[in-house]
Amino acid sequence: MALRRVLGLGAALGRRSCCSQRPLPPDFVEALRAVVGGANVSTAPAVREQHGHDESMHACVPPDAVVWPQAVGQVQELAELCHRCHVPMVPFGTGTGLEGGVNAVQGGVCFDLSRMDAITELSLEDFSVTVEPGVTRKALNSHLRGTGLWFPVDPGADASLCGMAATGASGTNAVRYGTMRPNVLNLRVVLPDGRLLHTAGPGRQPRKRAAGYDLTSLFVGSEGTLGFLTQATLRLHPLPEAAASTIAAFPSVRAAVACTVQVLQAAVPVARIEFLDEVMASACGRFSNVEMPAAPTLLLELHGSRHGLAEQQQQTEEIVRLNGGSGLAWAEGPEERGQLWAMRHNAWYAALALRPGCQGYSTDVCVPISRLPDVVVDTKQDLQDSGLTGPMVGHVGDGNFHCLLIFNSQDPAEAESVHAFTQHLGRRALAAGGTCTGEHGVGLGKRALLREELGQEGLDTLRRIKAALDPHNLMNPGKVL
Repeated sequence: MALRRVLGLGAALGRRSCCSQRPLPPDFVEALRAVVGGANVSTAPAVREQHGHDESMHACVPPDAVVWPQAVGQVQELAELCHRCHVPMVPFGTGTGLEGGVNAVQGGVCFDLSRMDAITELSLEDFSVTVEPGVTRKALNSHLRGTGLWFPVDPGADASLCGMAATGASGTNAVRYGTMRPNVLNLRVVLPDGRLLHTAGPGRQPRKRAAGYDLTSLFVGSEGTLGFLTQATLRLHPLPEAAASTIAAFPSVRAAVACTVQVLQAAVPVARIEFLDEVMASACGRFSNVEMPAAPTLLLELHGSRHGLAEQQQQTEEIVRLNGGSGLAWAEGPEERGQLWAMRHNAWYAALALRPGCQGYSTDVCVPISRLPDVVVDTKQDLQDSGLTGPMVGHVGDGNFHCLLIFNSQDPAEAESVHAFTQHLGRRALAAGGTCTGEHGVGLGKRALLREELGQEGLDTLRRIKAALDPHNLMNPGKVL
């Protein structure tokens, strides 16, 4: 039972195996095949298992069927069919989420959108691009190579861009360029009954707008519970003229986090500022074969003009030294900087390597910058007192940090300790004026904390929005609410 509580699943869901509590209607699979063709529908157990989980610790709960639509019209037809027959629908991108967002807890049909992978429109003059849900962040930036533009939102995985919009994803560049929310200009959404919605109007991509309710922001972070994101128009950014990255080691966790706050207060236009505790720094160094001090560490990157960069570097070095930091050596070449940030993006896998064969769970709290040093130091003490394996890493320029808890899911006592730690940390963040999730989403595991964060009236408002768009609760049921 302890493990089940950690997974955020009730006993009834724990008993559900590979079939839904209500079987698919007779001839329903044949109706799916009539829409997308037999080759684009599967009920094979292995395929369903593959689509019944993400990279989180939540137990696999497969759908009853998987479909691969290849055009928005097919998504509409499939959604209308499922809606008419009251069959649950679960969107699927790359399966790299961390909160069980693709687990089919009520069975139904998984819509794998990876084969809709066109980059349909690129406007260099308007700094915008329109992509289908199968396009990943790395594929987009590869396509943009040579244009002088890039898309900077960079979660650790090579996630699909529409999936990133669905979870409100973030990454190491958010302190300078923002999260997904301000970088999405328009969304094409297939609603649960098959109708088509353009959240900012068909073909529109203004840099700002004040026309009516902000429907785009409503769907960013909706985690597949309101509709299928079948196209996203995104804001692009100019590549910086120059960039420089460095690693700074500190005598304590508090010193490293205090340095972060002071860099921000000094208005240094830092592009990335990432924290690793001594356990995480050591693990990342070993996993990526990069020389790293086993000490609380900041990874920093500055973007700007060549002249401005020198001034920023000098200012950063002074603040680092004032906080007892050492080891600054700036890397300005793209290959050396790429190696540094690849190491950071592999932190999840470096943490898992600390205990091979075990599972991982990443906390995701975010607090106001002024509260960050105390919250991080107190959390570090809790980790040491608990005896859990939980290296810390974070986008501390945003007040967002993670404890990567690596544990044996077959050990009820350890699973209970993980559950207790995560709940306590979530409530500590709420008490500090923060949130239980900065970028991973609510999914299955944070629904109780969401209620505490928003209050009953806030939660009831979300439920009324959900009921208005999805009255039969067919879109990714069991998530968020």
